[in-house]
Formats: sequence, C-alpha cells, structure tokens
Amino acid sequence: MRSAIAVSERVRGTTSPNPPVGCVVLDAAGEVAGVGATQPPGGPHAEVVALREAGERAAGGTAVVTLEPCAHTGRTPPCTDALRAAGVARVVHAASDPTPQAAGGGEVLRAAGVAVRSGLLAEEVEQGPLRAWLHFARTGRPHVTWKYAATLDGRSAAVDGTSKWISSAPSRAEVHRLRARVDAIVAGTGTVLADDPHLTARDEDGRLLDRQPLRVVVGDRPLPPGARVLDDAAETLLLPGGDPAAVLDALAARGAVDVLLEGGPRLAGAFVAAGCVHRVLAYIAPMLLGSGPTALGEAGVASISQAWRWRIERTTMSGPDVRVSAVPIGRG
Repeated sequence: MRSAIAVSERVRGTTSPNPPVGCVVLDAAGEVAGVGATQPPGGPHAEVVALREAGERAAGGTAVVTLEPCAHTGRTPPCTDALRAAGVARVVHAASDPTPQAAGGGEVLRAAGVAVRSGLLAEEVEQGPLRAWLHFARTGRPHVTWKYAATLDGRSAAVDGTSKWISSAPSRAEVHRLRARVDAIVAGTGTVLADDPHLTARDEDGRLLDRQPLRVVVGDRPLPPGARVLDDAAETLLLPGGDPAAVLDALAARGAVDVLLEGGPRLAGAFVAAGCVHRVLAYIAPMLLGSGPTALGEAGVASISQAWRWRIERTTMSGPDVRVSAVPIGRG
C-alpha cells in the first residue's frame, strides 16, 4: 500500500478533477506484477494502468489501491469491470469512495466473488495524496491550504515591508514543489501590488517547472500591465470582489480541487473568518522583528472564546525553519 501511496503522490496535481490514485498489482505468488497511477482526465485510472503492466500475471492475484475502485462509467469504464476481467482474486483498498455515482465498487466486487479488504492505511491516504480530492468530493468545493512564512514573533514582514527572505532556501524550494502539485494559487491584489510575485513553480535555479498551477488574483484594484503575474509563464484568473465562498465556487467550476492560499493578512483573515481554510502550513523562521505586519489579519475573533482552534497534525524541520501543518477543529 505504501508503494501505491508513493505512486499516487507523484501524479498529484495532474489528475484533477479526478483523484490521484495509485495501484500495485501482485501476482498469485505475491510478487509485484504491475504498478500504475491515474492519468490526466480522459486517460485510464490507476487500476487499468497497473493491470496492463501486469498482463496475465494479474489472474489470481491482488490489487492494492489507495481508493475504492469505481463502479460507474464516466470518461472511462468502471475499474471494477477491469479487475474482474483480469481475474483478480483479491482487492485491498485504503479510502472508500464518497461520491454517490462512483461508490460501491467494493460491494460490486464482493458480489462477483472477489475478496475485498478496505481501510488499510486509510488515515495515511486521507491525510496524504487524497486529502484535497476527498474534501472536494464531499463538499463540492476545493480544499484550501493557507501557506505562510513568519518569524518567531509572528511577523510576516519588517516595518518597511521587506519580507525577503523570512523563510530559508530549503523552505522556499519545498513551497515551489508544493505549488507544482496544486491546481491553483490564490493571492490578493494587495499582495500583487506590494510584492509583484510571479506565483509560479520554479526550481532552485529559478527555472519554471514543467507543471504550473492556475494563478488567481482576488480583488478590485487594477494591476499594472507589467505585473509579473500577468506574464505568459502560466494562466492567470482575475476575480473581482473578495468573498471566499465565491472564489471557491469559481474555482470548483474550473475543476480545481487543491488550492494554495498565499495572499496577505487581509485575504487570509477573510478566508479564515469564512471557514474556508482547511489546512494551515506555516514556516516559522528563527528570527525576531519585534514589529511589522502579522501573517493573519482580521478573522472574526473578538475574544478568546471565539478563537479558531486547530490541531497540529505534523511538525517537522525545513532547513532551519519549523514547518507546522495544522487542521481545524472548531471555535471557542
């Protein structure tokens, strides 16, 4: 299963609005016969890719897949049909499919005499490569990760507005790799006017990576013609207003599943206040400024009893910085 997870992680960001699924097919002796991951929309699903590689060795074997095989016809035929046709004897999947039209693949396979086990490493899959897609499938809206960098005293910039560089080179490189795996990056016009960012995914030498997310600029202030975010390095979507729900609805209509929020404190506060941040990814640098803007602006909190509460799910080092991943648990 961990091999299937690793394969699915490699295609994350290329499959939306479909889930980035990984599959490993074992032959009857338990040896790896085929490995596959979901291809871009219109292409085969992970099970089909793995079965094609396995060929006749799939008969009597086991398919290990990160998501319950689909049982419906969409752009491609049901994966349950492909598994049965290949003669697979056993299917082990991690997460169950929550979509009404595709769910039930496990029961279809059981009815056909295939042994099915569900839930293996489900939490690891649901918090990993399928996190955003499962949220999208359950809510109809993209999953939003608010990413920011701040000092130990919570400052996102100095008094004069300078913020390059609060986070370390390893942290910045990690963020660029993350950008290449999401569907869209969202920033406000204030950030674009103040910092003139590219909002692209680049390698450590500054070269554009092969895959670029949609750049989304939210707000009513006009951008100068020479703004970097308007260059031809990637597509840019300008959304007037600033209502987070409207922004996410517009992105959902474009099939965006995984969104990275990189706006300034005002936009971040609006998304937090609206309950539209589903994960916080903070890079805390070992630096003190003592004054300057904070990472988060007004977020609808007037007292401690109204505070937004979060659960820290993971804390790791990123170079000299501390990387904190947290998910919401409620208010009060």
